[in-house]
Amino acid sequence: MNDYDPTNPLIVQGDHSVLVEVESPRYEEARDGLVRFAELIKSPEHFHTYRITPLSIWNACAAGVAVNEIVDVLVRYSKYPVPEHVALGIRDLASRYGRLQLTRQEEGLVLQTDDEALAEEIARNRHIAPFLGKRSGLAFLVDPEFRGRIKQALIKVGFPTEDLAGFTPGEPMPLRLREDTLAGEPFTVRAYQRDAAAAFHAAGGPRGGSGVIVLPCGAGKTIVGIAVMARLQTSTLILATNTTAVRQWIDEMLDKTSLHADQVGEYTGARKDIRPVTVSTYQIMTHRGSTDAPFTHLELFNKRDWGLIVYDEVHLLPAPVFQITAGLQARRRLGLTATLVREDEREDDVFALIGPKKADIPWKELESQGWIAKARCAEIRVPMPKQLRMQYAVADTREKFRIASENPDKLPVIRRLISNHAEDRVLVIGMYIEQLKEIAKCLDAPLLTGSAGQKKRDMVFEDFKAGRIPVLIVSKIANFSVDLPDASVAIQISGMFGSRQEEAQRLGRILRPKTGTNQAHFYTIVSHDTREQDFALKRQLFLCEQGYEYHIEFEGEQRSSDIMGPNHG
Repeated sequence: MNDYDPTNPLIVQGDHSVLVEVESPRYEEARDGLVRFAELIKSPEHFHTYRITPLSIWNACAAGVAVNEIVDVLVRYSKYPVPEHVALGIRDLASRYGRLQLTRQEEGLVLQTDDEALAEEIARNRHIAPFLGKRSGLAFLVDPEFRGRIKQALIKVGFPTEDLAGFTPGEPMPLRLREDTLAGEPFTVRAYQRDAAAAFHAAGGPRGGSGVIVLPCGAGKTIVGIAVMARLQTSTLILATNTTAVRQWIDEMLDKTSLHADQVGEYTGARKDIRPVTVSTYQIMTHRGSTDAPFTHLELFNKRDWGLIVYDEVHLLPAPVFQITAGLQARRRLGLTATLVREDEREDDVFALIGPKKADIPWKELESQGWIAKARCAEIRVPMPKQLRMQYAVADTREKFRIASENPDKLPVIRRLISNHAEDRVLVIGMYIEQLKEIAKCLDAPLLTGSAGQKKRDMVFEDFKAGRIPVLIVSKIANFSVDLPDASVAIQISGMFGSRQEEAQRLGRILRPKTGTNQAHFYTIVSHDTREQDFALKRQLFLCEQGYEYHIEFEGEQRSSDIMGPNHG
C-alpha cells in the first residue's frame, strides 16, 4: 500500500502486531499516532511491539479517532507495504463501534442502529434479547436497569455499544484545587495528569464522563482523580483497595483541595461516615455474613446522589462490584490503574461497564522525565538445597511451587542485598506467612500481614517513612495502594504464580521520585530450575513490556545475563 522506505520505523505484521524501531528519526511521531489505537505489549531498548486488538480499535473509536486516521498512520510510517487483510480487518472492527448506540429519548432509553440486518441479529440473540424492550423498526426500548448489562452482552458478541445517554449531574459539590498544600509547598497538576483528566471529561460532551486512566504507580493517579473532581464539581464516591489507601485519598484531598474534613467521609470497617465525598474499600463493599447472604454495604452506592464514582486500581474490581456497576450507568465512572491486565481476562467488562481507556502513558516515558524513579530489575536464581530436592521431586505441581518459594537458602541472599543497600529503605515482599515470619525473626525486622490491625499498619508505615525502620517485611498487602515514598529497594521472595498485575504493583511501591540519583532497585529471588522459575518468566514479561532491562544473576556462580526482552535469556 506504500513504497518501501527504510527510514520509517514501523513494520506492520500479518498477525496485527506492529514492530517499532526506536532509533528511527520518525519514531516519536509514529509512536504518538500508534498509541491512539494499538496497545504496547513489549518495549525493550531497540524495537517496541504493539498489538492491534478489537478493544484497542474500539478504544480509539470511543476517543473519536477515525478509521482513516488509523490506516493512514500505518501506511505513512511503515517500512514495507501494510498487509491488505490487516487494513481490512481494522476497518471491519472500527465499523462495529457506533453501529449500535444508546441514547436518551422522550420515550426513554433507546438502543438503535441504522442496519436492518444487525437489528434482526440482536433481536434473535438469546444473550441479548432478554434486555430488549418494545421494538420500533431499528430501535429498541431498554430498561435503564439493563443499561450496563446490555453493553456487557453486546461486547461479548463483538458489537461494542456507544453510550450517548448521558449522566445524572449528581449532588453539587463546589471544589477548587489549591495553589499551595497545607504545608505551604507549591502544588500544580502536572501536564500529563491534566491531559488525562481532560481526556476523561471530554469537555463535558456526550463522549466524556466514563473511562479508564492508566498510569504507573507513583505517577499520581490520585491527583488525576482529584483533577476530574475539580472539573465536575459533584458529589463523589471513591472505592479503594484497603483502609490505608482510603486514608491516603482523604489526606491528599484535604491537602490539595478546598475540601474541609467535614465534607470527606471514611466508610470502612472502622468508620461509617457518608459525606459529599466518601471513600470506601472494595472489601467493605463485598462483605456479607455468609456465602448466600446479601452484600451488607452495597447500598452505599445509593446513599447519596453521586455524580462521580472513582474505581481506584480498577483492574482489581471484584465481581459483585461489577454486578452493581452494571446498574450504575447513569453515574459518571472513572477507573484508575497501573495496568489493565486482569488475570480473569475481563478487560472487555471494564470497557463496557466503566468505559474505554482514555489515557495510557508509558512508564519509561515518565521515568525519562523524572516523574518516577529509574528502576533496575534483577532476578537472582538460588539452587535448591540438597535436603529438599527429593521432597520437591515427589510433590504435586502446586506443592512444588510452594517448596521452591520457601527455599531457606534465599535468606543469605536477602541479607547480602540488605547489606548492599545499607543506606536505603528496603521492602521484603512475599506471599507465604510462615516464610515471612521466619525472615522477620532472622532479620529482627517488623512484619505486616493482612491480619495486622489498621492502627499497627499506620504506626509501622509511619516509622518506615521516618527512617526509624530501615527494613520492612510485608505480605501481599504491599500489592495494593501503599504510599511509601522513601522505599527505594524491593526484594520479592515469593508471589502469586505468574501474575503481571502483582509485578506491576510491587514494582510500583518503589517508583516514587527519589532525591539524588532517583534510582530504585527491584529484586526477585527464585529457586533455580523449579516451577517458581517457570512462573517468574511470566512475571518478567510485564517488566520487559514496560521497557525495563531484566538482569539475571546465579547465586554462587560467576555468571549473569541481561535480558532486553522476553525472548532473550
